[in-house]
Amino acid sequence: MTSARIFFVGGLTSYRALFNWLSPWIFIPTFLVAPIFQILLFVYIGRSAGAQSDEFYVIGNALQYCAIPCIFAMSNTIAGERFQQTLGMVLATPAGRLPLFLGRSLPVIGNGIFVSIFALVVGGAIVGVHIPASSYGPIALVIVVTCASCTGLGLVIAAIGLRVRETATLNNIVFGLLLVFCGVNVALSELPGWMRTISAGLPLTHGIEAARDLTAGQSLSAVAGLIGAEALVGVVYTAFGYGLLLFMEQQSRTLATLETA
Repeated sequence: MTSARIFFVGGLTSYRALFNWLSPWIFIPTFLVAPIFQILLFVYIGRSAGAQSDEFYVIGNALQYCAIPCIFAMSNTIAGERFQQTLGMVLATPAGRLPLFLGRSLPVIGNGIFVSIFALVVGGAIVGVHIPASSYGPIALVIVVTCASCTGLGLVIAAIGLRVRETATLNNIVFGLLLVFCGVNVALSELPGWMRTISAGLPLTHGIEAARDLTAGQSLSAVAGLIGAEALVGVVYTAFGYGLLLFMEQQSRTLATLETA
């Protein structure tokens, strides 16, 4: 019961503290307005260039924008404790590290799902993209798996945040790399071979491809391999991130680097 309380209540409390939900205005421009503008930007660039369909850009950017909560929020729910000088008190508790760290990912995943669905529905409605009704459920499943996978990458950055001064710059770099490498606005087939190789090991890549295939009318079984690949990428990043968190915690105790800027 204690571990479950740490996982659910502790994770939610940490997330509420991160974004100060008493004032929701930070949520609206960051998570609701910005993705729509990103979608419109690339849709109209694509129309001018005659490169891809509107659906291509709407789906790619809607799913990619989950990286904002899944990377920034996930890293800050843990690394932010260091900035607020409360990390020492958190790590001094006897609480199990698995529910302590991974419990903070649950609200992040939920936030990412909401952002992607909102961007997909609203952005698609603005530019006139039609998604078959039969694809709604499978696409929702893809969004859930994709957000969970991307949060795993955020956990890795959170672990790095236990050593570096701050993670904001790194988060922005990673967000940009995902935008370029994951086939968001340029088809994977048009990327150089070395970029395609890297993209296969990044979250979002397989999820975006699966969502596009579903919108084109393919069945859930036809994209099961892509969904499985996306889930596998997420498991690998989550396991690595959790292991790195434990290592960084041990190093902070050994080298007294917990509060070192």
